[in-house]
Amino acid sequence: MEDALGWLDGGWGVALLCVLVLLAVGWYLSYLAARLDRLHHRVETSRAALETRLARRAAVALEVSRSLGTPSGEPLRLAATRMVRAPDAPVSEAGENLLARALHQAFDDKDRVRKLRADPATGELLDELVLAGERVQLARRFHNDAVSHAQRMRRKRVVRWARLAGTAAMPQMVELDDSLPPALS
Repeated sequence: MEDALGWLDGGWGVALLCVLVLLAVGWYLSYLAARLDRLHHRVETSRAALETRLARRAAVALEVSRSLGTPSGEPLRLAATRMVRAPDAPVSEAGENLLARALHQAFDDKDRVRKLRADPATGELLDELVLAGERVQLARRFHNDAVSHAQRMRRKRVVRWARLAGTAAMPQMVELDDSLPPALS
C-alpha cells in the first residue's frame, strides 16, 4: 500500500490536487455562465412577449375608440394611435401610461359601459380589450420576474468577479400602469 501511494509524497499529489480544484472551479464558472445566459434569454423572450401584448392592447383600444364616437373617444384614439407601433419599437412607458389613463377616462362610468355592452359588436370589442389588458398584466409580471432573477444572479460576487455577464446591459424592470378600468371588469 505504501508503494502505491508513494507517488503522492512528491509534487504529483499537489499537482493533481491543483488540477482537480481548477477543474471544479472551471465547471462551476461554466455552470454559472450558462445559467446567466439562460436568464438573459428568458428576459429577452419575456420582453418580446410583453411588447406583443402591449401592441395588441393598443390595437384593440384603437378599435374600441372608433366605436365610442368622436368627442368621448378622441383621447383614447390619440393615445392608442401613438402606441400602435412596429413590433421592434421599444416600449414607451410614458406612452403606455397615457394609454392607461385614456382607458380609465373613457370607461370611468359603469352606466356608460353597460350601454356600450348593449351593442353586441361593441360588447365583443370591450371583452377583447379586457382580455388584452389581462394579458398585458401577466406578461409584465413574467417579464419583471425574469428580470428579478437575472439581476439577483448578476449581483453575486462570483459572477461580478469573473465578469460572466460580459458587456450585456443589466436587465431593467418595466414599470407601467397596466390596470383595467373598474367599470370594464
